[in-house]
Amino acid sequence: MAEAGEERFYPCDMCGASLRFAPGQTRLACEHCGHVQAIGAGGRADRARALRELDLDAALKGATPDAAMEETRVVRCPSCGAEVVFDPATHARECPFCATPVVTDTGSHRQIKPAAVVPFRLTEREGLEAMTAWLGRLWFAPSGLKDYARKGRKLDGLYVPYWTFDAETATRYSGRRGDAYYVTESYTVTVNGKTQHRTRQVRKIRWTSVSGRVTRAFDDVMVMASTSLPRGYADGLEPWDLGALLPYAPDYLAGFRAEGYTVALADGWQIAREKMDQVIEGDIRRDIGGDEQQILSADTRSWDETFKHVLLPVWLAAFRYRDRSYRVIVNAQTGKVQGERPWSAWKIAFAVVLALAVIAGGVYLYQQYVPR
Repeated sequence: MAEAGEERFYPCDMCGASLRFAPGQTRLACEHCGHVQAIGAGGRADRARALRELDLDAALKGATPDAAMEETRVVRCPSCGAEVVFDPATHARECPFCATPVVTDTGSHRQIKPAAVVPFRLTEREGLEAMTAWLGRLWFAPSGLKDYARKGRKLDGLYVPYWTFDAETATRYSGRRGDAYYVTESYTVTVNGKTQHRTRQVRKIRWTSVSGRVTRAFDDVMVMASTSLPRGYADGLEPWDLGALLPYAPDYLAGFRAEGYTVALADGWQIAREKMDQVIEGDIRRDIGGDEQQILSADTRSWDETFKHVLLPVWLAAFRYRDRSYRVIVNAQTGKVQGERPWSAWKIAFAVVLALAVIAGGVYLYQQYVPR
């Protein structure tokens, strides 16, 4: 990204107009004359060097190398709190997350710069088609919602920040293994005033104390480095194909915007550890075996902890419907859609009335035709 106060401009070699990154391609395209220019991604050695992880412990202690830092110009939305990296020549925009008008400041922000980016694969038209199809599948949505959302509406192409974490782990645990067995029990019932003796199989558990050790190598545990989108929506956009990561180059952001991270590295690591702990718990249960497991203690040691800051592409629509903001997010790599939606009160009421009518009709027919 450009240094604060420095304007980055990608002129077309043919006509001098601004170039824009072409989704699905490794090129910049001129919307004025159609000329295209390739983005140089470097050789295999350059790619491997650019995607190399950074040492997590050093970064948490504030010792991130200067080469991995950058100065950016960021504005915080006063409504939803999103932080968006703006082009230095831009002084006012609409927040892509909640459609609130915001005015940029002129300060700079020092942060860990992106190491890699997944370029846009879906075009804006494809993103709009995915969003429209998703809206069309919504139950109890207002009748005019789909037309309202797509009528003359452009999507915002945005790169969302993520942390990815790697770590080697070893966990010593203690617990209990439960093995099921069955015993025969006798019981009595009364049938037509007579007592009958019957038997049944009852499941029991035999517990055995166990201990052991499991290991797990984690690669690219993803944590969204922003709070502007509900985490449930972000998780719903997964999976991402991180095999498509390319070394970060400002060219990929031509014509798009990038959100600055608002989840600190330490907080992101804490979330990643919680995700790792869930996986390790599954490993322990499989190692214990049996039909049931109880984990009494688990002590995890980790090493070779590294991270990187990556940007992932989304198409975003923020629109207002009856004085309320709604957001729809499209994974610009896969087309998966997540979002907020309004409900139609009259459609819900009609469905309830219809259901009650069907139930009442069923009860009436039952009473009419079932012999008494």
